[in-house]
Amino acid sequence: MADILFIKTSSLGDVIHHMPALTDAARARPDARFAWVVEEAFAPLARLHPSAHEVIPVASRRWRRALTGPSTLREILAFRAALRRKAYGDVVDTQGLLRTGLMTWFARGRRHGYDKNSIREPAASWFYDVRHAVSRDRHAIERNRMLAGLALGYEPAGPLDYGLDRGALAGTAPASPPLALLLHATARAEKEWPEQNWIALGRTLADRGLAVLLSYGNAVERARAERLAAEIPGARVPERRPLDETARLIASCALVVGVDTGLLHLAAALAVPLAAIFVGTEPGLTGPLGTGPIAVTGGKGQCPQVDDVLAAVDALASPGVGFSPSLGSRL
Repeated sequence: MADILFIKTSSLGDVIHHMPALTDAARARPDARFAWVVEEAFAPLARLHPSAHEVIPVASRRWRRALTGPSTLREILAFRAALRRKAYGDVVDTQGLLRTGLMTWFARGRRHGYDKNSIREPAASWFYDVRHAVSRDRHAIERNRMLAGLALGYEPAGPLDYGLDRGALAGTAPASPPLALLLHATARAEKEWPEQNWIALGRTLADRGLAVLLSYGNAVERARAERLAAEIPGARVPERRPLDETARLIASCALVVGVDTGLLHLAAALAVPLAAIFVGTEPGLTGPLGTGPIAVTGGKGQCPQVDDVLAAVDALASPGVGFSPSLGSRL
């Protein structure tokens, strides 16, 4: 059996965008066993993919905060030893950064990555044995799928498949009342949607009989979520949880509305009806893709109004497009 190592460490959206490439590879190479190097916070999510036979956590984000500390050095050496413990037939870096190029160089096997014209940090291509040209004008998911296919000798084909089973993650009993998750938080201020818009949207959804949930990732975002929840009837702020549990929560929702953030892409991967709000980024390159109903509003330098987002939500609930009756029904 061939051993193949993928390196895609972060961020959350990037990790989710890599999942279809792993699905493709598993179908094209049924003889292979796949390992995946991923940032430690995202490891629980990577383990949900049925073809991730081994998940190797890396703590590069945490290491950067104390790079010269003795415990950091010990962890880096242990990580390098873990990578070198096994000889891989192929090692594929779909991230394309200097730090992931270095991780690729640590591993034993034929090392693949983007060529210098296809990569975010061109110097990373120095670490690869085989360099592949993949247009940077393509969506991130397509780039991952193409690079994996070029490295492993197949042409990606078939519908997008993240390897995640919404029904299995959500369980059999639909939430009552149906849940609407609002993803208001993002790491970049230019991606945010105004608080008063979230309040107006949340109140309308609550009036329609949905139970509104507001997520957060840090203390600042929690404070914002609590401010919003105080203005939306019946709204709740669930405690932060590991990503595998978050995936189960999202899978049980009837609707997700969110700005350009990692959890938005997780909702798309789970085929949950999704209304995406873009304000500071271009959806054509990194927007949500999936097999479920998706409506995108706004774009780079645009700020959609509440009525625009409500129109998108209404489109998701229209006949022939609407919500899965087995997982929480319709608006």
